[in-house]
Amino acid sequence: MDRNTAEKEIAALREQIRYHGRKYYTEDAPEISDFAYDALFRRLEDLEAQFPELITEDSPTNQVGGAVYNTFAPVVHGAPMGSLHDVFSEEELRDFDRRVRETVEGPEYVAEPKFDGLSVALEYVDGVFTRGSTRGDGVTGEDVTENLRTIPTIPKRLAEPLPFLEVRGEVYLSDQDFEKLCQRQELLGEKLFKNPRNAAAGSLRQKDPRVTAGRGLSIFVFNVQIARGEVFTSHSASLERLKALGFPVPPLYHVSRDIEEALGFIRDLGGRRGELPFPIDGAVVKVNSFAQREELGSTARFPRWAEAFKYPPEEKETTLTDIEVKVGRTGVLTPTGVFEPVTLAGTTVSRATLHNQDFINEKGICIGSRVRMRKAGEIIPEVVSVVESPPGGQTFQLPGTCPSCGEKVAREEGEAAVRCVNPQCPAQLLRNLIHFASRDAMDIDGLGPALLEQLVNGDLVSSPADLYTLEAGQLEALERFGEKSAENLLAALEKSKHNDLYRLIFALGIHNIGVKNAQLLCGYAPSMGAILEATEEELSAIDGFGPVKARAVVEFFSHESTRQLLGRFQALGLNLEAQKPQQAGDALAGGTFVLTGTLPTLSRKEATALIQRHGGRVTGSVSKKTSYVVAGEEAGSKLEKALSLGVPTLTEEELLAMLGQ
Repeated sequence: MDRNTAEKEIAALREQIRYHGRKYYTEDAPEISDFAYDALFRRLEDLEAQFPELITEDSPTNQVGGAVYNTFAPVVHGAPMGSLHDVFSEEELRDFDRRVRETVEGPEYVAEPKFDGLSVALEYVDGVFTRGSTRGDGVTGEDVTENLRTIPTIPKRLAEPLPFLEVRGEVYLSDQDFEKLCQRQELLGEKLFKNPRNAAAGSLRQKDPRVTAGRGLSIFVFNVQIARGEVFTSHSASLERLKALGFPVPPLYHVSRDIEEALGFIRDLGGRRGELPFPIDGAVVKVNSFAQREELGSTARFPRWAEAFKYPPEEKETTLTDIEVKVGRTGVLTPTGVFEPVTLAGTTVSRATLHNQDFINEKGICIGSRVRMRKAGEIIPEVVSVVESPPGGQTFQLPGTCPSCGEKVAREEGEAAVRCVNPQCPAQLLRNLIHFASRDAMDIDGLGPALLEQLVNGDLVSSPADLYTLEAGQLEALERFGEKSAENLLAALEKSKHNDLYRLIFALGIHNIGVKNAQLLCGYAPSMGAILEATEEELSAIDGFGPVKARAVVEFFSHESTRQLLGRFQALGLNLEAQKPQQAGDALAGGTFVLTGTLPTLSRKEATALIQRHGGRVTGSVSKKTSYVVAGEEAGSKLEKALSLGVPTLTEEELLAMLGQ
């Protein structure tokens, strides 16, 4: 390869690696497998080795993976948190051993699992946990102390009060807790995490520590970064000491006399990784002696005394024997492939999601196809490709009607999902009830997911209307439910009957209709009767609404089951009229306002209510018809559009001045 060709490929590789690194480290939403990312990185390393004059300081090969964000306060690490060099073959580990032996004599190695999570530093002063941070770029990380405090396996006080200790560990999500989290996300209609590593990273970066606390995170501590008041001579001795202090250390690690013994451990660990309750993507080999580590030193990017061995993704062929279609709790039809059992990453696999119709079409999947399978991230089985299909085999097509309720299904433009839009579909019942009772919907205090699950499983509720027919005796018979709890819930249900109509509209779970859209709808059609009579054309003309939302509303209320549900609501005494905002004056009458950014003293809801009480309207988008844009801190594209259109802007202070406040 000539220099010009190499320069072009190097530039393209760097751009790809930066993009996928950002998706992995920053957004916790990877688009390619670790194996594919590693292959890009290795190719870049090989080309830079051939053309060293093309190496630049900002090349990914000279950077530690990760980034520092503005969400949390920055922390400059007392000891750098570098990454390890990855290898993919036993021969590369033997090469590593030869390089080590050129510098030091008779090295011992410690081989341990390479956990697939988020690297953090924990700091202790006089034995008390005082601060925790992410790795970030290796030099500066993020202060996530409060979130780390919620992880039960992190000791908050050590067994002995060492003056100062900083350790490094990996926050992870067990396979079992990852599965529970995905089930909960599906139940709430949230986007599912792709793998445990991204779930752990996303959970640790939550602004609200209570969210982190509910995710089931754990940690393994595997390195002493800084220690005052104690001296360590070897890695294995430091692990034993950390364990005695109360830290959870890697449960599987092995002190090896030479590299062949370490390789034996790595092979054994690789064969067992499917049985482990925590995610690993390889094994780490480290020189045991700290004195020898000092002699070996480090490169600009990696220590010379350690290597990370990455297990290659195992792929095997099997036959697709059937495709089952189930309706998720959000109404999405999901095809699941049933395969002849095959062993992958230590476990037997016989089922895997086929995602959606686009995925099936792209790969040409037929029942009877011979396919190649692997485990994505060593966790989730997936179809890689179709090897061959039976003669005359037809690409599988999702059904045109819902397997659960028999109603027609729909696929909206721009969406991959095929969805059942029947609001009374049994498969969606629990998710719909959770949404119905939620804070922004009917706001029924005390009616959370766990209680709703009991009600559904006990056949006490099969429709939102059934909630309003519950009796004290039925509730008191439930697990962990007493007389007072029943009384409180019935009172909350009665209170919710008097909610404004927009809350009920939002609570019905109409696709694409949020709280703001429900308010716009009720502003145009101030009663349930008026909404039922409105045409798609009329609703499309509502400022800030549009044809997609109009079609969703008309489609939803066209179902006979919806009409029957509304009839029950009316008979049960639920409010079906929009409440007119109490007018405090008409200073803003006829004006259309858009709110953007964070206001100094008013929340978005408070500012909206204030404008409405004085006769104004609040919409979600800026147009030439907008009277004013009220802008606060960190105002974004809406402010830019207002300026480009010449729409006047107001501060909160100026808005209040218009109202004489």
